[in-house]
Amino acid sequence: MKKVLIVLLGFGLISAIGGLLFLNLHPTFGGSPTKEQQEAYRQLDNYVDDRFVNEYEMDMGMDFATVVSFFQDWLNMVEDRHPLEEIPVASLDWEIIKSGEDSLTWFGHSTFLLSIDNKKILIDPMFGNIASPVSFVGSTRFSDDILDVIDELPPIDAVFITHDHYDHLDYPSILALKDKVEHYFVPLGVDAHLTAWGVETERITAMNWWEEREWKGLTIASVPAQHYSGRGLFDRNRTLWSGWVILGEEMRLYTSGDTSYGPHFKEIGEVYGPFDLTLMEGGQYDERWSYSHMFPEESVQAHLDVQGKTMMLMHWGAFTLAYHGWSEPIERALVAAEELDVDLIAPKIGETLLLDDVAMPVSEWWDF
Repeated sequence: MKKVLIVLLGFGLISAIGGLLFLNLHPTFGGSPTKEQQEAYRQLDNYVDDRFVNEYEMDMGMDFATVVSFFQDWLNMVEDRHPLEEIPVASLDWEIIKSGEDSLTWFGHSTFLLSIDNKKILIDPMFGNIASPVSFVGSTRFSDDILDVIDELPPIDAVFITHDHYDHLDYPSILALKDKVEHYFVPLGVDAHLTAWGVETERITAMNWWEEREWKGLTIASVPAQHYSGRGLFDRNRTLWSGWVILGEEMRLYTSGDTSYGPHFKEIGEVYGPFDLTLMEGGQYDERWSYSHMFPEESVQAHLDVQGKTMMLMHWGAFTLAYHGWSEPIERALVAAEELDVDLIAPKIGETLLLDDVAMPVSEWWDF
């Protein structure tokens, strides 16, 4: 018995050491801000006790009852968390995508390819198969891995990252894009991940909330979101999270990033609105983490708060990260949009829309 215990303890120790080495050495976890960067962050109002903080207090407590409820939901998952068959995906219209016309193509979840003033822009490029640091744990894509799409993309002028969670900052995608992208715009600290993965610092602009840049004729602004960050066990909120404003000659666009509902939307609308198009987070919600994600009804209201004209719901359609039905976000958003007279568009994954007249009938392609 004593020998068995020794063997078990030895195995446990080896596993623990192996796990810590993996967490510290595997490149998918990214990098950490330098001491010089951290010292600069300490001068900021939204950096307290060596962590970034939200404008409005968030309670992220996890009491015993909440943990038990998570386990119960895991055991009794709703049947429609995943589509029962492969979802319909539109064929990519490379002629429009590579043209100079303003356009938008959705790749599911929060990944978009935009053409604005003939600038090709990627937002949160997550083309990988799983939103996780390891291949054997996590939510897999509803369709096949689409990393090979990157080979077909035109040269990308800019990539915008909203925060460093795995479903938004994907290590395999960044590696595949590295030689195709001219510049990256990221929240403070996220540049540490990119430089760890071989992106040169001169190709990265890291921004705090309410900072603004002029870039190739576009106005770029980082704006607040109510969320959190982290890729490992010990780096919670070491990097910032944000939404982005992109203003072209004709098109005014806002993407919320992951966020809960709050007063920041009206503030953004007052400073930068109105917007021709808003990309609003509204999937993967739950009462237990309402501090960091919106319900679809809140997403529609947030669109009104920022003074949006046309809205598209994002953060759904590619992965299941919550316990609601996979198509429930868009179904709820459509009801709320009708009640509040909001123009909500819902293109298929892979479908390209021209932005000079983005209005389109809703086909309910998810009902198959």
